[in-house]
Amino acid sequence: MEHDLQPADEIRALSDEIERAAAFVAPLREQIARVLVGQDLLVGRLLVGLLANGHVLIEGVPGLGKTLAVRALAAAIDARFQRIQFTPDLLPADLIGTQIFHPADGSFSVRKGPVFAHIVLADEINRAPAKVQSALLEAMQERRITIGEESFPLPDPFLVLATENPIEQEGTYPLPEAQVDRFLLKVCVKYPAEDEERRILSRHAFTEERFDLRAVVTPEQIRAARAAVNRIHIDKKVVAYILRIVAATRTPAAFGLDVAALIRYGASPRASLALTLGARAQAFLDGRGYVTPQDVKSLAPDVLRHRILMSFEAEAESVTSADLVDRILETLPVP
Repeated sequence: MEHDLQPADEIRALSDEIERAAAFVAPLREQIARVLVGQDLLVGRLLVGLLANGHVLIEGVPGLGKTLAVRALAAAIDARFQRIQFTPDLLPADLIGTQIFHPADGSFSVRKGPVFAHIVLADEINRAPAKVQSALLEAMQERRITIGEESFPLPDPFLVLATENPIEQEGTYPLPEAQVDRFLLKVCVKYPAEDEERRILSRHAFTEERFDLRAVVTPEQIRAARAAVNRIHIDKKVVAYILRIVAATRTPAAFGLDVAALIRYGASPRASLALTLGARAQAFLDGRGYVTPQDVKSLAPDVLRHRILMSFEAEAESVTSADLVDRILETLPVP
């Protein structure tokens, strides 16, 4: 990846190309807005995950539109969508598929599971036992599934959008750190503003709800957009800013932060990669051929909050990983 400053005219030409390639973004947002009120941050982060080829973990209390947002995104893309409701009795075969035995000739055939889709909604992912989470981990990381002795590639694009409920812990299985780290972003969905909730009432409480979105994007367009995202220019000063942010989660004292006692483990190099890919995808969504420091700063909380393990002292002081990221962003100078 080239980080040296490109000529201004070359960057302008790239921005023009990106603006043309991103022409589908506005119609896509319009389709989603037909059924989803507000939640602009959530929709934006779902699009970042789609363009950066990274999975997204969505956390929020029930009723905030998490599932509706994913369904709307899938409906606006001409791609196969599957919703999997995770439960404690779910088996890996229910997710990835299984071999079927035929007694007549003693042969086996493969029946593929619901994970073979372009967009997979893993609803309440933390309700599934460890073996199911491990099967999903292989799909997310390898983008291939092994059934018996055969290996099958997953569709391209392949995106896992998982939801979890932060307030109900009975009957749940905490996600392993290795699996959480596979998510490009973790988005925390908040309550809607009063005017947004009023629009929700007027749209859904007093009229019959309809879900008749039309597909405005094809998988081919998504793949072409991803190729364009990978070409977006990122200056070496912005790269240095990304590296400083991630390094501050490991050695905060080196950056003037007295928070070492609050951190058990800092973010891995995968965080630097995720922040770079996510910032490029955000630049694409804004129709730019270059990354700005603000792209990095806006995405940092969603990239880092699930990659930092806080200490018992932090828990005792009610300091979260999101609080820590905010302190890092406030302290580090922006290039």
